[in-house]
Amino acid sequence: MNFNRETISQFIKQCKRVLIISKRPDREEFQNVAKITGIGIIIIGVIGFIITLVAQLTGFL
Repeated sequence: MNFNRETISQFIKQCKRVLIISKRPDREEFQNVAKITGIGIIIIGVIGFIITLVAQLTGFL
C-alpha cells in the first residue's frame, strides 16, 4: 500500500472525526452491554461443557 503524507494526514483527520463524534456510554448502557456479554460467555461455556460431557460419556475422548 502506498503511504505518503497525504494518505496519512487523511487517516489522522478521519480518526479525529471519529473521536469527536463518539461518546462515552452512560451507566445504564454500559451495564446492559456487560450483562449481554456475560450471558453470551456463560452460554458458550455451557455449550462447551455439554459437548465435552457428551464426548466423554460416549467414549470419543
